[in-house]
Amino acid sequence: MTRNAEKFPAAARETLRDPVLRTNLRRATQAIRAKRAEVVGEVGDWEALRARGRAVKQRVVAELPELLELLERRVTEQGGTVHWARDAAEANAIVVELVAAEGAEEVVKVKSLTTDEIGLNDALEAAGITPYETDLAELIVQLAGDRPSHILVPAIHHGREQIRELFRRTLPGTEDLTDEPEALAEAARRFLRERFLSARVGISGANFAVAETGTVCVVESEGNGRMCTTIPRVLITVMGIEKLVRSIDDLSIMLQLLPRSSTGERMNPYTSMWTGVTAGDGPEEFHLVLVDAGRSGVAADPVGRQALHCIRCSACLNVCPVYERTGGHAYGHTYPGPIGAIVAPQLEGLRGPVSSLPWASTLCGACGDVCPVKIPIPEVLVHLRSEIVERARRGDVAAGERLAMEAMARVFGGRRRYEAAQRAARAGRAPLERMYGGGGHRPPPGLGGWTASRDLPLPAPESFRDWWRKR
Repeated sequence: MTRNAEKFPAAARETLRDPVLRTNLRRATQAIRAKRAEVVGEVGDWEALRARGRAVKQRVVAELPELLELLERRVTEQGGTVHWARDAAEANAIVVELVAAEGAEEVVKVKSLTTDEIGLNDALEAAGITPYETDLAELIVQLAGDRPSHILVPAIHHGREQIRELFRRTLPGTEDLTDEPEALAEAARRFLRERFLSARVGISGANFAVAETGTVCVVESEGNGRMCTTIPRVLITVMGIEKLVRSIDDLSIMLQLLPRSSTGERMNPYTSMWTGVTAGDGPEEFHLVLVDAGRSGVAADPVGRQALHCIRCSACLNVCPVYERTGGHAYGHTYPGPIGAIVAPQLEGLRGPVSSLPWASTLCGACGDVCPVKIPIPEVLVHLRSEIVERARRGDVAAGERLAMEAMARVFGGRRRYEAAQRAARAGRAPLERMYGGGGHRPPPGLGGWTASRDLPLPAPESFRDWWRKR
């Protein structure tokens, strides 16, 4: 879900002016990176495990229609109900109708990334239903009227002092609250406990669903997910259609990859799995809402479909130098960072503000190196850039820029033409040097946009080829 109307460069300039944000991001991402490196280093066959994880997701995308139908049959056999949503509007309408049918005015939620993507909270509130986020970080973001800034730790941009002041303003009985982590967690726990005990409807996301058994799996670190998925009478799970694995054996691979890559833990503290409904144990109704929202179109792209392999671990965010400096808000979408730079434009149809995101990540390769399922993120970034440029070439880009790019392509396409251009550039060095005062970074008239995010150095006095010939 697009959150602002600005393209990434403009939004990033704003976040770069926030020193507190940058400090919080740097400390958090460095700590997570260090933990991840330690626990990954303990696995002797980590690369082989990554390869197995990649193979699992490749099979899922290749067999997606078959596996989705199998999942529906198994969930139905176990007493659950499956709903199909083509887009966010359909998914929201289904959930609102289910909550209204229960007569509930409040819901508790956990693992909210997909529901955030479709804007479910806004739809619930518009229908007079109050949603309560129960993940601590999601609760912080909700109370602050803010937006998540990270896939794993949505409140990564908030410091302890900010959270203390937020809780003092919004939670009862917190006037003397300190900023100690234990005190902050206890304040949230007291507030949420009443909601858990009174809620008639729980809403969850899903990390994985097993097609062969109809089992849904949620992994989390606080235990609140268990409250949401076991106490309410009705449980609604909202899941993107790509979150499948075929078998329990495939799930076991993912449960080895995910915690190490996301939280830097050997295993996840709370792993909850359920299959349909069981009389006298847990919810009496289970509804699984399968959300497409652009994913079928992504699956049809032989290169872009690799984005659907993502297991939302956020490892790529924690190593990205761009994300560390700008934070998630600059991306303007639910999915930030390198993975967001390929997922968001595809889900939105490569248009609007998110069409700038494939250029919002460097091609250093660090994101692909840490991805637990070996998504070649730089490769997909380049692919999407070419798709967007090709669309522009067919009519959206200004004629002047198109002619300039065609001229550059011709110059770069031949050695003699390229060397002639270098000689011409050197011939013009002196007046440019006088114009720039020796700096060489101010753009000539008409190139302000092109050089807004890159330097334009003066031509070198001598090319490498000329230097080589002389010596």
